[in-house]
Amino acid sequence: MTTDTRSERRPTSTTFTRWLGAAVLAGLAWLALFGLVLSPNDRVQKTGVRILYIHVPTAWLAYLAFIVTGVCSVGYLWKRSRNLQWDRVAGASAEVGVVFMGITLVTGMLWGKISWGTYWTWDSRLTTTAFLFVTYIGYLAVRDLGGTHHQRARRSAVLALLAVLEVPLVHFSVKWWRPLHQQESVAEGKLNGLMMFTLFVGLVAFTLLYVWLVLHRQRAMAMDDMVADQGLDAALAERREEAVR
Repeated sequence: MTTDTRSERRPTSTTFTRWLGAAVLAGLAWLALFGLVLSPNDRVQKTGVRILYIHVPTAWLAYLAFIVTGVCSVGYLWKRSRNLQWDRVAGASAEVGVVFMGITLVTGMLWGKISWGTYWTWDSRLTTTAFLFVTYIGYLAVRDLGGTHHQRARRSAVLALLAVLEVPLVHFSVKWWRPLHQQESVAEGKLNGLMMFTLFVGLVAFTLLYVWLVLHRQRAMAMDDMVADQGLDAALAERREEAVR
């Protein structure tokens, strides 16, 4: 009885993910300190510039998440093995990307209110970003349709390869159509000193957060698949064995 109790209480996380989680908390705390306290105000936007330290990292990480989804989808279609890990990482990355893109849209609307006096305008960057967001919500909906695990993986992979083509469309929209949205501040050399360093901290912190979320989400997906195939007890036992390794 004692051994079974210890087994039930054994965590399903690994040492690596626990250390990674600690690094995420440290990075976000570091970002909060620099972004809210140490970084200077902008001459034009004043304190509103602090939105930059969340808006830009979440946008870039959303791009990365969707590209990872596309790459993993290629991996699944190319290998066509019995291992569904490619598909699970693709799905997990898409979910995190949708969350980050949602944050990007909200912070962008707040920034738009400061810069343009309105929360939304149908310029090319905002419109294509919203379309990208809706597309990946559709991708997640397709993943939840019925069928076997491999049927889910195949149809999701095909859609992901089409959806990822929108990423360069969004990114280069400010160059192709000259919208209200400003050019990239880093590329234009508008940031320097502590502001640039704070943005770098934001990129590091959100990258760590992205990796941590994807690791845990794909493991949860693997457990969902095992529960469907083997039952809850077997899925938990296998997950605890993985955590020990």
